[in-house]
Amino acid sequence: MLLTRKSGCKITTFPSIHKIFSIFFVFLHPDMAQFTDNELSILIPTYNCVCVELVRSLHQQAMQAGIDFEIIVADDGSTDASAIQANREIATLPHCQFIERTENSGRAAIRNFLAQKASHAYLLYIDSDMTVISNDFISRYLACLPAQVVDGGVAIMADSEEQKQLLRYRYEKAEEPHHTATERQKTPYQHLHTANLLIARELMLQHPFDERLRHYGYEDVLLGKTFQRNRIRIQHVDNPLGFCIFESNALFVAKTEEGLRTLCQFRSDLRGYSRMLTFVQGIHIPAILWLIRMFHLVFGATIRRNLCGSRPILSLFKIYRLGYFLCLLNHREG
Repeated sequence: MLLTRKSGCKITTFPSIHKIFSIFFVFLHPDMAQFTDNELSILIPTYNCVCVELVRSLHQQAMQAGIDFEIIVADDGSTDASAIQANREIATLPHCQFIERTENSGRAAIRNFLAQKASHAYLLYIDSDMTVISNDFISRYLACLPAQVVDGGVAIMADSEEQKQLLRYRYEKAEEPHHTATERQKTPYQHLHTANLLIARELMLQHPFDERLRHYGYEDVLLGKTFQRNRIRIQHVDNPLGFCIFESNALFVAKTEEGLRTLCQFRSDLRGYSRMLTFVQGIHIPAILWLIRMFHLVFGATIRRNLCGSRPILSLFKIYRLGYFLCLLNHREG
């Protein structure tokens, strides 16, 4: 095991014998150099989440694919010491690194950091709370190469009836029909998500995530906007990871509010890339906006208690989001 300290990070890793062999092989067979495109850096940012089983599943498939690969997991200043300790096991796997960062840099910055640490031609970004649900997940991505950007999507899954009652599950399940590859390809840039995203490393380094976004939400949406402006093609495919871990109702409501604050702050950048903004901009009668805000001010706290409770009403969640956002907008625009 190799332990080093650099730039405030502790890196736990094993030397990659496979990488040395690949370089030697290409030296002996220069006509085979084109096949080095089948190399992959799997990048997993994590925060207070144990992702050992996810890494094991990805590692097994990458080994079976016979490619040159690495898996880099970067902890972005987790406050849960038990999660950090559990994830240190990742470094015992060949070609794997676990990097511990002492300060939280934000969702955009940690992904840029991982891209800079990666050494292979293609990057596969995966959220740490995802689950591998197919035996050919890696090989199906490899079949897409060469490609610039490929979004595999997610499948909403629950292990128990208790999970199915959670607000996050019910919301994501209701939205799932809109997130098939066919639907996503209709508006490819607005549907870019980094939970399961393959991208060429050089492209990512040329067009990094916008690090102004430090809080929850929309860093991937702005990346999609950047790709559209630069005419970079996004291919959407059905190669999903399982979305199987759902937070408590109270935490999901809090994350939703944080995301809406991000949307309000960067609304000028996100115009045309957010359904919420498009909907609000389509309301041209000021009295209607005023009525929605007044409704939220009067009933918002009551609705929030319902959403955080054991029997949340999904339709109220959509009303709460709209009212919360309009109140934010009114406050910022005075």
